[in-house]
Amino acid sequence: MRVSVVALLAIFLLAAPLAADAQAPAKVPRIGYLTPRSLADSTYLLEAFRQGLRELGYVEGQNIAIEYRFAEERPERLPALAAELVRLKVDVIVTGASPAPEAAKQATSAIPIVFAVAADPVATGLVASIARPGGNITGLANMATEVVGKQLELLKEVVPKVSRVAILWNPNNLGQSAVLRGAEGAARTLGLQLHIVQARTPAEIDAAFAAMRSQHTGGVLVLRDGLFLAQRTQVAALATKSRLPAIYGFRESAEAGGLMAYGANVPLMYRRAATYVDKILKGAKPADLPVEQPTKFDLVINLKAAKALGLTIPPSLLQRADEVIQ
Repeated sequence: MRVSVVALLAIFLLAAPLAADAQAPAKVPRIGYLTPRSLADSTYLLEAFRQGLRELGYVEGQNIAIEYRFAEERPERLPALAAELVRLKVDVIVTGASPAPEAAKQATSAIPIVFAVAADPVATGLVASIARPGGNITGLANMATEVVGKQLELLKEVVPKVSRVAILWNPNNLGQSAVLRGAEGAARTLGLQLHIVQARTPAEIDAAFAAMRSQHTGGVLVLRDGLFLAQRTQVAALATKSRLPAIYGFRESAEAGGLMAYGANVPLMYRRAATYVDKILKGAKPADLPVEQPTKFDLVINLKAAKALGLTIPPSLLQRADEVIQ
């Protein structure tokens, strides 16, 4: 009897560690989220990303954790924020627009990186090619270099007699150099003369519009940039005050009083970024995941802004709009 009891005790003691191992909680993957935007301007994009995760079975706070880092429209903070995420040893870093992916790539060559939106990832050196990115980074491109031609075309459709168009850009945005080259090629095709104006700060935006007025430009294309998004009310008001028909890359700019916006559906891109995270967490390598390009582009027209500028939007253009703001 004593032998049986001893044997049972031995079996119990041997089995106990195994049972403890079986009950040990599974490691919860951690995502680093890096963006040049502020939290206020990121809420709807974060929700789109989290929705994409939920659709794949990930629920924040349950089976996945997210470390958020916002540069608050101060791009010089991005390298330090990226370094923080690397020190935390997150499993994957998801970034917003340039220069966030560049900062993440500089910070690590080991942790996988997914950019939710990039203007021209090949031209900026983020990836080797769209089909085979190489390295530790991949994601989604917004085709801004190709879209810029359509934006100029739409502007000319609204203002047929325009001949000189200003391009407002931020030199701190590394992705915009390629977009400018795309704009120059499209302008030649459309018979437009471009006036390139730059702004790095809100104060420089005021100076930029003063330069546009002095150059007698007939319209303005505002390139996609976090500064112009954050200052969208200021930019739209200056365009109206300067009597300049303007087209933007962010729909929020049209909602803030700008004339019209055309560009990739960005929330959908953030939602799609979750699929890259899922594949990477399941063992896929960024080098083997092709960069995805958008299939949906939104045209938003603000009729109140058109009225303030004394413009009549062609009915054919209104019919093609995804949203018309009265």
